Amino acid sequence: MRHKPTPFPLMFVTGGALVVALEAVALAGWQGWWPRKPVAPVRYAQPPPSIEVAPEPIAAAVVPQPDERAAVDAYYRELRVRIRWVPARIGREVLFTVDPPSRLLLAKSAARRARLHELGLGFEDVYGLIAAESSWTPRDGASRDGTPNLGIAQFEPATAAALGVRDPHDAVEAVHAAAEHMREAAAWSASRIARLRLNQKERAARLREGISIYYNLSSRGREAWDGRDASRLPAATHAHIRNAREGAKEAVLFDAQARVLEVAAKREQGLVAAAAEP
Repeated sequence: MRHKPTPFPLMFVTGGALVVALEAVALAGWQGWWPRKPVAPVRYAQPPPSIEVAPEPIAAAVVPQPDERAAVDAYYRELRVRIRWVPARIGREVLFTVDPPSRLLLAKSAARRARLHELGLGFEDVYGLIAAESSWTPRDGASRDGTPNLGIAQFEPATAAALGVRDPHDAVEAVHAAAEHMREAAAWSASRIARLRLNQKERAARLREGISIYYNLSSRGREAWDGRDASRLPAATHAHIRNAREGAKEAVLFDAQARVLEVAAKREQGLVAAAAEP
């Protein structure tokens, strides 16, 4: 029996209700954070050419076996094809940033491969970390002591080498390495707060605070944090904690919007198919 397609006004009302419901559920765990304005996607923009930087040799470097490396390289090549770059103004410069769908793709892939769910972390934490480091816009900087900070994850050369990163300017490789680094950061943070009497929500927030501290400071600088008092930490570290939190909120919002669009697209395809039935 042929079904009549749903009237368009009703479809729009239903779609609007889906948007409100899904976003409300997605943002429930992140109360008090406000998302930044997303970058409008512009297709066909190309990223700047990669700059090869020779990492400093380090004894702790982890080198995958040839077969494993080949499999990882093949996977990364597939991801690179799916990444879209868009222009963004940073100060007076116009640089290239990863568009929101590509950010979600990378963050989810990196979190999954690093098994961050085992630590109570997720793709939104990877997204937030990269947002805090570079706003998802690859560029080079330097620490106060002059140490270079490279690419989208702002790795120092020694850290990149220790993580087995061959090109810190490769966004795909760097984001996945950053997720692996988060495991070490989470273990350090958990050890700092292990003896504190915290409820589940407080512990989750403090764990993420510690991850930012671990990622943002040197080994010596981290010692100023005892899991309780962060007042003695540099302003830049406080900004990192705040920006990682805001970035995680943005990731949840973008993910909710993507799921709404997916549901709407499937519904539209169903209506078209129903209308085409004899």
